[in-house]
Amino acid sequence: MASERRTISIVAVSPAPTFTHGATASGLAAPPPLALYVHWPWCVKKCPYCDFNSHEAKAEIDEAAYLAALIADLEAALPHIWNRPVMSIFIGGGTPSLMSAHTADALLSAIRMRVSLHADAEITLEANPGTAEAGKFKGFREAGVNRLSLGIQSFNDEKLKALGRIHDSREARLAIDLALTHFSRVNIDLMYALPQQSFAEAEHDIDTAIASGVSHVSAYHLTLEPNTPFHHTPPPLPDDDIAADMQEMIEAKLAAAGFVHYETSAFAKAGEQCRHNLNYWTFGDYLGIGAGAHSKLSNHAEIWREARHRHPRAYMQAAGAVQSQAAGAVPGDFISTRQTISATDLPGEFMMNALRLNDGFRLHLFAERTGLPLATIEKSALAARREGLLEALGDTLGDTLRPTLQGRRFLNQLLGRFLAD
Repeated sequence: MASERRTISIVAVSPAPTFTHGATASGLAAPPPLALYVHWPWCVKKCPYCDFNSHEAKAEIDEAAYLAALIADLEAALPHIWNRPVMSIFIGGGTPSLMSAHTADALLSAIRMRVSLHADAEITLEANPGTAEAGKFKGFREAGVNRLSLGIQSFNDEKLKALGRIHDSREARLAIDLALTHFSRVNIDLMYALPQQSFAEAEHDIDTAIASGVSHVSAYHLTLEPNTPFHHTPPPLPDDDIAADMQEMIEAKLAAAGFVHYETSAFAKAGEQCRHNLNYWTFGDYLGIGAGAHSKLSNHAEIWREARHRHPRAYMQAAGAVQSQAAGAVPGDFISTRQTISATDLPGEFMMNALRLNDGFRLHLFAERTGLPLATIEKSALAARREGLLEALGDTLGDTLRPTLQGRRFLNQLLGRFLAD
């Protein structure tokens, strides 16, 4: 049945139990879906635009020691996720494809032995298209990885060099072809508004991506993140108008090729959306293990975020402390920060994720995932609607809030409506 635009009351759906500031209960009737993130912190070379927790591998990586730390970290966290099935695993970095296929197999085997993994769980591994990593694709598939995400960024050798990438366009194309022989689900990451990039060059990149045959494309506007070489010494970039034209061209070409623009930077063929990332954007739970990994977890008492020690050395030292204490290990040994999300901050946290989805979210999801009544966001949502940033839809499946086209273009302004002062 076609969706119909209409005026709705944001409090039309029955709310979950109210969660007031300072209460001891989270207000959740049931925990949300759970995903697992595994961080591999090493790269061959740190890219000048990257602000992720990644470290150049200046010596041979002790994979066995890091694997032991990951397993100890997971075991220490198990009390927080007892009896909760894991719906997806994402192995990110850094450059996870630097690990051997043997380590990947041992890691996934260890995870299966310790958590209840859905039979059809999505298991993604990030990979670089360099020749050495591509040679491991078959082994990763045999280990149980069923989705590969390739960091292509561009098919232009000059732009790849400007980005500090260590592969060239030929290796990029070969890696995609090889990935598609072993994986039915392949994502490629592209960036646009690159140093001195022309509109035609951005168009060539997206045309090449479409012709490659992959089922998912993530297209990101290059941003100059703090504490990166690009931020300290900015390269010459296209102006805002040209970058906006590139964005519109990319969206139009992918739509014409049958890709659904389902999230700010994500495009997928029908049924090929990344389930792991969708769990983030719908405010599901995720346990993050590995150096610098972040978690967002819930129980009957609270909803909280935590982060692991960032540096691999500190992280593995924490693993040593856990292993030496054996049965007396303290789960917090791996944790560098932990913070309960207050009822004041929860609406903004939820909206910062859910409003990245172009189709928005059904109203009942807010109460289910935050434990707060819908009245909590009514005033802000109505204000955003008056500004043309948010719209309400209704159909036989329930009421939905979603960003308008203007809201997607000015997402930070829209999100600001829901952030606590």
